[in-house]
Amino acid sequence: MTEITATAADVAAADVAGEQNQKKILNRLRRAQGQLAAVITAVEAGGSCKDVVTQLAAVSSALDKAGFVIVSTAMRECLDNPQGENSLTVEELEKLFLTLA
Repeated sequence: MTEITATAADVAAADVAGEQNQKKILNRLRRAQGQLAAVITAVEAGGSCKDVVTQLAAVSSALDKAGFVIVSTAMRECLDNPQGENSLTVEELEKLFLTLA
């Protein structure tokens, strides 16, 4: 059996990738937060049904995309480090993925 060991460069690259994914996730969540604020403002102002639903759809889409990035990041982490502290089983990953569907 071949043993796979991570080099310092591998660990550093994984850290950078993790930080980039976190930034993507936070950007998507902040975008959703802004869109939700627009929905609330439109409802308070008596905005048209079309405008409210359009903004609500944008919020939903932004949250879905953030969720998919979170799950895909967890999948990558589990593949890279299956014995890691935060690793999930295949069943747990599948359940998380399906909650977004």
